[in-house]
Amino acid sequence: MNKAAALAGDRTVVRNGWRSAVRNGWARSKHLHLLALPGVLFYLIFNYVPMYGVLIAFQDFQPNKGVWGSPWVGFDQFAAFFNHMYFWRVIRNTILLSVLELLFVFPLQILFALLLNEVRSRFYKRFVQTVSYLPHFISLPAIVGMLFMFLSPQDGPLNMLLVNVFRMEPINFMGQSEWFRPLYIMSDIWTQLGWGAIIYLAALTNVNPDMYESASIDGATRLRMIWHITLPAIQPTVMIMLLLQIGKMMSLGADKVLLMQSPATYEVSDVISTFVYRRGLEFGEYSFATAVGFFNSLINIGLLLTANWIVKKTTDNSLF
Repeated sequence: MNKAAALAGDRTVVRNGWRSAVRNGWARSKHLHLLALPGVLFYLIFNYVPMYGVLIAFQDFQPNKGVWGSPWVGFDQFAAFFNHMYFWRVIRNTILLSVLELLFVFPLQILFALLLNEVRSRFYKRFVQTVSYLPHFISLPAIVGMLFMFLSPQDGPLNMLLVNVFRMEPINFMGQSEWFRPLYIMSDIWTQLGWGAIIYLAALTNVNPDMYESASIDGATRLRMIWHITLPAIQPTVMIMLLLQIGKMMSLGADKVLLMQSPATYEVSDVISTFVYRRGLEFGEYSFATAVGFFNSLINIGLLLTANWIVKKTTDNSLF
């Protein structure tokens, strides 16, 4: 009885201590919790609550019967996607565009941050930063509209240069499939270069200037300082951003692709998100489109877990 009473008393003490810790923690940081509340509610309402809708991926969804009244078909919608004539096309195009972004846009953001960090003139540095940020705030329809205007085969500045200076035939850049991927990546570089470099510039502010002074006294060049001081300092940030980028490789946005593509470029521009848009909204195949989107999310989760495991094994940085 004494042991049982002592054990019960210990449990009561632990429980009271835990409750006291929660109350004290809330009292100390209640304003921070209130500040985070709108963001938490946003994700709960628009990201987590609608997740029950994934059920229609396993149904022959009929809007008049609703989610719970539609007949269940198991994995038939997934099988239909795997056997679809455009399955490999949308998978290939999505992977290629995502890999090209990872190979060109991601490293250039890091390089741009490193170059800006080496600029000594504060005015010039802020001017370049401001100019590089501006394209990010231009809407996508305006960006794509500018591409169509500048690259027009009739009166676009680039084609006028090709015709009048180099005596070449005008090129319909936006209507030829071989130009879709280069233009997509180059426009991404233009709009995301400065904005994506912000987080790396923020990480570079934590580097101790004394390390550069010590390296300079030892005779290190600027290139060696970047290699042995700057890059190791931002390595954790780079690894985290790389993991996040890999985790959304298959979630290429449909908005820009839809604005840039045409029937002549479907072979290289049709990606999973545009395929889901067409099948779900244009053809009304809600269950099929949901199954494709669910499959896409599973691939993203698999890529993220794999990349996180590799990074965790090879470095000291990981998301979890």
